[in-house]
Amino acid sequence: CPCPLPSGDTALSRLVRRLLSARRSLDLCLFCFSCPQLARAVQLLHRRGVRVRLVTDAQYMGLHGSQIGRLRHAGIQVRHDQHSGYMHHKFAIVDRRMLITGSLNWTTQAIQSNRENVLVLEDAEYVKAFQDEFERIWEEYNPANYSFFP
Repeated sequence: CPCPLPSGDTALSRLVRRLLSARRSLDLCLFCFSCPQLARAVQLLHRRGVRVRLVTDAQYMGLHGSQIGRLRHAGIQVRHDQHSGYMHHKFAIVDRRMLITGSLNWTTQAIQSNRENVLVLEDAEYVKAFQDEFERIWEEYNPANYSFFP
């Protein structure tokens, strides 16, 4: 479909609707992000004034089809790991009240072809645990903390 956002009642459209419910903030911690429809939803939120922050894996952000450069170019804050091993999380936090997590990488392949799971929770205890993890990683991946020379 050439339309900018998915329509109808599909798993992708339900995920997009959850994301677009954000009014204040969207924190993303994603291993891979190459799905253009999800990237457009994130950009739309950013243009609406929602604070969007994205943590990703350095090795995967530059792969063909990655949406990370597009999001960064749009002015969205992006941070990535600086060491070996993968930043393998896959979760989103909407307005510090809704957690979206599961096995799903935000790729077209995963959405169209894979067997994946996505769990949406509005339980404060779970949201807080993931928000704390996001904040810890966000600070750890702060470029001001990088040491480029031994």
